[in-house]
Amino acid sequence: LSVHKLCIIVPFRDRFEELLEFAPYMKTFLHNQAVQNEVWVVNQADKFRFNRAYLINVGFHESSPSCDYIAMHDVDLLPQNPDLLYKYPEKGPLHISSSELHPKYDYPTFLGGILLISRQHYAQVDGMSNKYWGWGQEDDEFYVRMRQAGISIDRPAGIRTGREGSFRHTHSSKERKRDNAKCYNQRNLTRRRDRQTGLSTTFYKVGSKKQLVVDGAAVNFLDIQLECDRLITPWCNCTGAPPDKNTPDRTRDEDVVVPLLRKNKKTVT
Repeated sequence: LSVHKLCIIVPFRDRFEELLEFAPYMKTFLHNQAVQNEVWVVNQADKFRFNRAYLINVGFHESSPSCDYIAMHDVDLLPQNPDLLYKYPEKGPLHISSSELHPKYDYPTFLGGILLISRQHYAQVDGMSNKYWGWGQEDDEFYVRMRQAGISIDRPAGIRTGREGSFRHTHSSKERKRDNAKCYNQRNLTRRRDRQTGLSTTFYKVGSKKQLVVDGAAVNFLDIQLECDRLITPWCNCTGAPPDKNTPDRTRDEDVVVPLLRKNKKTVT
């Protein structure tokens, strides 16, 4: 058996159908690779907008210290190719759902979906930003943190199943709309690398800690109430708030987290 142990951190809210499929599937997938692991589902139980990165920071704090590396893992992305290895990332962080393989996202700096990273590297960059309430860009900000720390991202090699056969992107019967709302000055204030918040400023309450078993697969299930500092991120709740109608900042420098996307030969900034 490997001396390494993986904690799978799953940021979560209202996704029980996916979880019922995820837990037993990943148990079998990782058993076949002889990867010692624990699954930690971090459920956002407060009334604020969903904050994926903040929940991953909580998962890092709350999961077993016996795990020397973590997987930041979306609950709706299941690896299909057994050659997608979840073993300890010796060379540095391993982006399993790389831009060449992810069924939806193909820009070169994409870092979402599934990322393996040692506890040491995650702590070195102070984890992820806590400013990204609502959908998107938290992983782009994390990419900039790692690039500026000189940590290179490894990607799976020799995978021939491509976008169609490497992962299954599961969806529950209920169609969910992404929370793309922007209010106050959210767009411009989340455009650059965040040096205010991270793992060291992750404040929350644990409502409950349960151990669930789903078809024989053990899951640690945390009910978490995040804290929102409205002086820093008033956009943790956009209900009734002024929509963000500020002039978009289009300037670019090494701190900008918004990726350059080429679409129909136009560059979207």
